[in-house]
Amino acid sequence: MAKRIIVKVPDPILGKKCREVDTFDERLWTLLDDMKDTVKAANGAGLAAPQVAVLKRVCVVDTEDGYFELINPVVRFQSGAQTGVEGCLSVPKKYGTVTRPMKISVLAKDRFGQDVKYKVSGFTARAFMHEIDHLDGIVYTSKAIDMTDGE
Repeated sequence: MAKRIIVKVPDPILGKKCREVDTFDERLWTLLDDMKDTVKAANGAGLAAPQVAVLKRVCVVDTEDGYFELINPVVRFQSGAQTGVEGCLSVPKKYGTVTRPMKISVLAKDRFGQDVKYKVSGFTARAFMHEIDHLDGIVYTSKAIDMTDGE
């Protein structure tokens, strides 16, 4: 396991749509383990593979609700709305106000290729949606209604 370098804006990789994962092997497991180490070292709530220069539909989320690995995630249901401040490890020292669903249901694969379904709400739903956006080449700044600088 190792900490990887986080890609920052304006790197064009952050605007690319990621490819689905079809091989569940040690390379994928190493990527997931490295992403876990990287997000923890950066004190982040989530990290998507394109943020470490890998164009695969893989992301991790680490919130008070637990640690989640999402491979080929698909949002199946969403309800409600929440508006709040977001930041991003790829957009350092910037914050923006973004509206996201309050509750979501996501179907994904685990590291072994097995189907998993998550029902999450609140901040964890926000983190899931933020990271899933990365897999489609969307950075939160394009959804933010305002942006501020901060430490």
